[in-house]
Amino acid sequence: MQFAFAKSKSTSSKNISISVIVCAKNEAENLKKFLPSIINQDYEKFEVVLINDASSDDTLDVMKTFEEQHNNIKIVDVENNEAFWGNKKYALTLGIKAASHNFLLFTDADCKPVSNQWIKEMSSQFNNEKTVVIGYGAYKKKKFNLLNALIRFETIFTAIQYFSYTKIGMPYMAVGRNLAYRREEFFNANGFMSHMQIRSGDDDLFVNQVANKSNTALCFSKDSFTESIPETNFKNWFNQKRRHISTANHYKPIHKTVLGLFYISQLLFWITSIILLVLLFRWEIVVSLIAFRFVLQYISFGLSAKKLDDTKLIYTLPFLELFLIVSQFFIFISNLTSKTHHWR
Repeated sequence: MQFAFAKSKSTSSKNISISVIVCAKNEAENLKKFLPSIINQDYEKFEVVLINDASSDDTLDVMKTFEEQHNNIKIVDVENNEAFWGNKKYALTLGIKAASHNFLLFTDADCKPVSNQWIKEMSSQFNNEKTVVIGYGAYKKKKFNLLNALIRFETIFTAIQYFSYTKIGMPYMAVGRNLAYRREEFFNANGFMSHMQIRSGDDDLFVNQVANKSNTALCFSKDSFTESIPETNFKNWFNQKRRHISTANHYKPIHKTVLGLFYISQLLFWITSIILLVLLFRWEIVVSLIAFRFVLQYISFGLSAKKLDDTKLIYTLPFLELFLIVSQFFIFISNLTSKTHHWR
């Protein structure tokens, strides 16, 4: 419940120079739709570094069109490299090196800031001590859609976890849809080299490597959020989560242990509850304990979801939790039996 009762820290704008970095692979249409919301930010000193990661569509042409219209856009055109074939981290490394400013703010080509205060809100959390800023990346809501509800629930649930662990001094991940850090952190860690061979993890594995209790800040004011277009079919979402979850095996041992125990506790709760209810074993006590657990969960999730501006999911909380636990189990099994693919 650490995040549920946390308050967003209001800090004054630092007005520091920011490099917004967007890595795109075959994202021509998304750039047309979402890039204006970045370019039109209410912030004085920023550039947008657009990385074309060996796209086969019109991504580079779209970037050049924006570059002709705005003097704060820089393009990094990345060609396939045999040593780093299909590796987003290689493209990001070139973009980070090309950035003019020391403070870097990352998002994806299919994301848009929900307000024109995004850069201001995220950058305000930097200070002499805080060099990593973890933000929240939401997914666009779609009514009466089970997959959309599941994606949003998983996104909020995961955010509650990494925000809460950061609050207690144990930051372990972030999402590249909304993440900022000083460029020195990147070079001091030798970039992504310690996990370059792993296709995913330019966000969570890097944060797992460099973030600690003293250098990491959270930003969860509503003006700081980004919003992405979610997957629209279960198979694509399943494969996306396979890529994401595959990186967790490379977290620090303490993080893997804590997260593993938490998942096992969820799984055992549901298995035990169902078995005891089916057997009618002291059902009055069992129902009371289940109800007590759900009350605590509704309070924690409800307060957190309100901060993250998505309270509608609370009405189907038990169903979505069970659906997610089962999905994660099959994702884990699938990752054990077959390899995941490239980032796009």
